[in-house]
Amino acid sequence: MKAILGALVAVLIAAPAFAADGSVARAQFTDAVVDREPSNQLRTLTNDQEQIYFYTDLRDMAGQRVVHRWEYNGTVFAEIPFDVGGPRWRVWSSKNFVPEWVGTWTVSVVDTAGEVLATRTLNYTGAMDKQPAANR
Repeated sequence: MKAILGALVAVLIAAPAFAADGSVARAQFTDAVVDREPSNQLRTLTNDQEQIYFYTDLRDMAGQRVVHRWEYNGTVFAEIPFDVGGPRWRVWSSKNFVPEWVGTWTVSVVDTAGEVLATRTLNYTGAMDKQPAANR
């Protein structure tokens, strides 16, 4: 009986560790989310476009909280928390850019312990001159 009780206690103590073993199946920048799926994957965005989404597909993290941490050139601009409600949970956050904010944008998916689960980088660049070559 003591052996069974000891084994049960060991399993219960280890249970939170199992819950923390979830993963980020996908993390990406996109210009739209349709039916809970990203419409594309972006690594560069020109500054004639002002809105971007960061999409994350989480697995086996039910009951946990994650944060999308948006950084611009190394400075934190926003932290958006999400409570994970199921074994597969898809979340996304968005940012409206100002055309002058060209540079490197990074979003990290961070858990409550501060561990970075995934990081992606986007280059926000100046739009190319759209005049025809003959008019330059």
